[in-house]
Amino acid sequence: MANYKLQISSSAEKSLKKIPKKDLKKVVELIQTLAIQPYPMGCRKLSGEESVYRVRQGNYRIIYEVINNKLIILILKIGHRKDVYKKL
Repeated sequence: MANYKLQISSSAEKSLKKIPKKDLKKVVELIQTLAIQPYPMGCRKLSGEESVYRVRQGNYRIIYEVINNKLIILILKIGHRKDVYKKL
C-alpha cells in the first residue's frame, strides 16, 4: 500500500499550536499514522461530505479529507471536541 502525502491547512496548523503539550504529542503521532493508514480504526465519515473523515484522540478531533486519486491526506481542522464541529 502506498503512503499518502500529508498536507495541513493553515487553520489546522494554528490550532495545533494551541493544543497543550501533554496532548500535542499524541495528536501529532495520530496525524503521522494517517499517511500510512488513512482509515484507522475508529475513524468516522462525516455526513453530508464526500470524503471527509474524523478521528478522535482523547478530547481532540482531527478532521481530514482523503484524496485517493492523488494519494493526499488534507488535514482540515484540529480542535477540542466541543468546538471542532462549529463552522465546518
